Amino acid sequence: MMNNLADTVVVDPGFGGGDKQQQAAATQPQDPSVVVPPPATKQSSALKKTSRYRSRSLSASSTDSFSSASYTGSSEDGDDVPPREKVQKNSKGSSDFCVRNITAQHAFGRREIEIAEQEMPGIMALRKRAAEDKPLKDAKIVGCTHINAQTAVLIETLAELGASVRWAACNIYSTQNEVAAALAESGIPIFAWRGETEEDFWWCIDRCVNAENWQPNMILDDGGDATHLMLKKYPTMFKLVKGIVEESVTGVHRLYQLSKAGKLTVPAMNVNDSVTKTKFDNLYSCKESILDSLKRSTDVMFGGKQVVVCGYGDVGKGCAQALKGQGCIVYITEIDPICALQASMDGFRVVKLNEVIRNVDIVVTATGNKNVVVREHMDKMKSGCIICNMGHSNTEIDVNGLRTPDLTWEKVRSQVDHIIWPEGKYIILLAEGRLVNLSCSSIPSFAVSITSATQALALIELFNAPPGRYKSDVYLLPKKMDEYVASLHLPTFDAHLTELSDEQAKYMGLNKAGPFKPNYYRY
Repeated sequence: MMNNLADTVVVDPGFGGGDKQQQAAATQPQDPSVVVPPPATKQSSALKKTSRYRSRSLSASSTDSFSSASYTGSSEDGDDVPPREKVQKNSKGSSDFCVRNITAQHAFGRREIEIAEQEMPGIMALRKRAAEDKPLKDAKIVGCTHINAQTAVLIETLAELGASVRWAACNIYSTQNEVAAALAESGIPIFAWRGETEEDFWWCIDRCVNAENWQPNMILDDGGDATHLMLKKYPTMFKLVKGIVEESVTGVHRLYQLSKAGKLTVPAMNVNDSVTKTKFDNLYSCKESILDSLKRSTDVMFGGKQVVVCGYGDVGKGCAQALKGQGCIVYITEIDPICALQASMDGFRVVKLNEVIRNVDIVVTATGNKNVVVREHMDKMKSGCIICNMGHSNTEIDVNGLRTPDLTWEKVRSQVDHIIWPEGKYIILLAEGRLVNLSCSSIPSFAVSITSATQALALIELFNAPPGRYKSDVYLLPKKMDEYVASLHLPTFDAHLTELSDEQAKYMGLNKAGPFKPNYYRY
């Protein structure tokens, strides 16, 4: 059934990746049984991207493009041998994984996972309550998400609930190598490392989907890449999948496109638009992580800075409110009149990007769209302007428009590039247009706990649903499950819910145990 996967070059199956390098050259891997050191003259992949790329400093922090999201330096061990050219085994003798360095990093990664568990009460409570019942027994889950300490807690929870999992990263820069190593050491087949090439990215997902004696029956996706690879390359396998759980705006959009075209042959759960995910991950989490990302990567002082936030959905709302709270003068761009009215009522001036682009100090994209900020805009930016992306897709900022012979790229530190114009003007691009909070800092574990619990419950619901409950379409998480996720996190705050009396419940037409709001209710 299987070819030698290690010798197979896997490329984008034709749908255009949601959040990866768009211009990386595919390279044929070496014999996997031989460790081949890199040639002495080999340039790093980061420096190959343009002939006019120079590094300001030779310090480790400047030349290392892929240090830990926590900026501890823990994600790099100084080993330049590509992970696919290494032969590694965990302590149990398994080699069914591909990470940066399992031996040097797994112990540190385990400590990071243990720290995250302390701040993730909801998913840990779910693990404890459901571990005995094993609601995911016989589930074979392909996962394609960010890989960090928080998502590791979710992955190990799914395994505790009975699932067999194989995992890849949905973003080439957000993987914490030490966490991936810890998962590999624990026996999880994981294929991810920080700084993958485009070809590496698709190879890793392919290794998760197409493995010996493995037929996946569930997909947990973040951006839709695992779904689309399986649909395009393994259509027969895709038809045997019982359900898909998707957590990002980009991935949900792609699912709805498939459904509209009649190509979605399995039920899918849209957890991105569940109340708990939308409010707590998109709004509250981004409200904290945008400040952390900008401060860690640029040391910028926010007071008095002019900022434009493109998009006023929940992510944009969180970013705008956080920056305003730090003393920034914040402008909003919007296409939706309802969101624009909300921004106006919240005290923000709604503008077109061209109206303010010459004067702003920081540009933040949060739309989920493409070409929101293009070369024409960046040509008009003042010197020193910071530009970053908080939306899932790396297409919001036209980074390819900056890879021209007339511009010079200067790497100043991990995930921070100066793009220099011929006349000397420069702008500061963060994470090459990818998710800045996952590439340049970290996100609150508590918020991820809420999202992880939502994802786990969605997988349990789809996997155990009787035939006919869900058709080949995209569904929202049932309201009752949304409320259950919230209730799992209330004990952390010593919060006590008021209970309805029988008379009150009858008057309102509610069940005393919920759900308490109709599906059309806007929180």
